[in-house]
Amino acid sequence: MATGIQRNVTTRPGPETPGQSPTHPAVDRPAVDRPAVDTAGGQPERADPPTAPEADQAPAHPPAAGPLPTPDSAPLAATVRGLRRAFGSNVVIDDLDLDVPAGQFVALLGASGCGKSTLLRILADLDTEISGQVRVASRRAVAFQTPRLLPWKRVWRNVVLGLPGRPDRARAIAALTEVGLAHRADAWPKTLSGGEAQRASLARALVRDPDLVLLDEPFGALDALTRIRVQGLVEQLWQRHSPAILLVTHDVEEALLLADRVLVMKDGVIAHSATIALARPRDVGDPRFVALRAELLGWLGVGHARSEAANGRPARDGEPDPAVDVREPPPRQKILS
Repeated sequence: MATGIQRNVTTRPGPETPGQSPTHPAVDRPAVDRPAVDTAGGQPERADPPTAPEADQAPAHPPAAGPLPTPDSAPLAATVRGLRRAFGSNVVIDDLDLDVPAGQFVALLGASGCGKSTLLRILADLDTEISGQVRVASRRAVAFQTPRLLPWKRVWRNVVLGLPGRPDRARAIAALTEVGLAHRADAWPKTLSGGEAQRASLARALVRDPDLVLLDEPFGALDALTRIRVQGLVEQLWQRHSPAILLVTHDVEEALLLADRVLVMKDGVIAHSATIALARPRDVGDPRFVALRAELLGWLGVGHARSEAANGRPARDGEPDPAVDVREPPPRQKILS
């Protein structure tokens, strides 16, 4: 596994007034060759517009030499120290520290608006108006809740979009095969189901051979059965390729089923970290799973959650669930996750 680190940047806090932005170090971005127009299939494909968004691919920068060590010399896919991000007077992230070891599956929970997606965008280099230190693996990929496929490009061309050189169909087909979508390589994105589109997005991440995969609620728009299937696919791909993964989600059960470690973000910092030492595949009925679920729900402020009660029946409406610790979590504290 590659251990090259893309950047180690400390930016200065920007002004807190609208219309102003802080100064950031210049970054050289390599040019990307545009593919020739493909008119196969009777429906023309347009060349990429110069400003077409490539949201699922983080910008490519030259990696810095050498690995980023932890105190015990284990490599890290990402590390953050003293991170702060404010939007005007609203401070969303405030002195946050985070380590994501290479190969670890990390899930990030938190209430809406707590800064989870903002943190992910910072790690993807899509938001740079920050102060603090951020170091990230040079090869990384991003997948969002919406697949963000370009409708005028066939599926296989979407998969290799943004890679240097001419589009490599064989490389795209190999990635699509891994997600079970090779038979749809020449389809137009609008003909894909929601699950197929999300698998195409995962193939686009996979084709980049990333050391870090950033997932921003990638299952949120899927129906229940498709969600289960795609969750299983993500777990299989992680076990096969061993990248580090940071998954942003609101689903506690999803976090516990997939992750090695679950973090809770609150008041601008990582307020709680739970190691999930359960064998895979995981059983939601396992008492240890239930206990971890109750612990995380407590940190998320859910005092009357529905789970398996101690006496074997679900809690009734308005009744405290004996499987859930309803005590108020400790006040805001900064921990090294």
